Amino acid sequence: MPLSHPLAATMKTNSAIRILLLVAVLGFIGGCATPESRISRNQEYFNQLTPAQQDLIRHGQIQVGFAAEMVRLALGEPDRYTTRTDANGTSEVWHYITYAMPSGAPLYRGWWHHYYAWRDPGYPWYLDYDRRVEVERLSVVFRGGIVQSIEYERPR
Repeated sequence: MPLSHPLAATMKTNSAIRILLLVAVLGFIGGCATPESRISRNQEYFNQLTPAQQDLIRHGQIQVGFAAEMVRLALGEPDRYTTRTDANGTSEVWHYITYAMPSGAPLYRGWWHHYYAWRDPGYPWYLDYDRRVEVERLSVVFRGGIVQSIEYERPR
């Protein structure tokens, strides 16, 4: 019976570690929340929706009359929640926020976001930009868990 070389076992271990690391990195990069990833986690609920609703959600769009869970599938969790009280009663508002430079140019998350997220998953890179401006790109108003109105940011 031939003896195996100790270097061969080390090479196999290194290859396995490299493959696992590659899978982890690809999963991390590909794991960014998209409508498709949210749908795959809630497939049973998604399958109960009408084809027209499914198509809107797949494209990250919503409409008046959607339930809160449908909005979560299309847009994800909001950045902020507020409560609004008016003559018609109390409603919940979901705010979706982006950031921009003072000039109005958007601050996008890019590949470098993954570098910072790898170091600290809760660290959004744009927090380092001290003059950033918060821009509410979308707010969704719910009453009784159903979308009553949608307010989009309007370009200047």
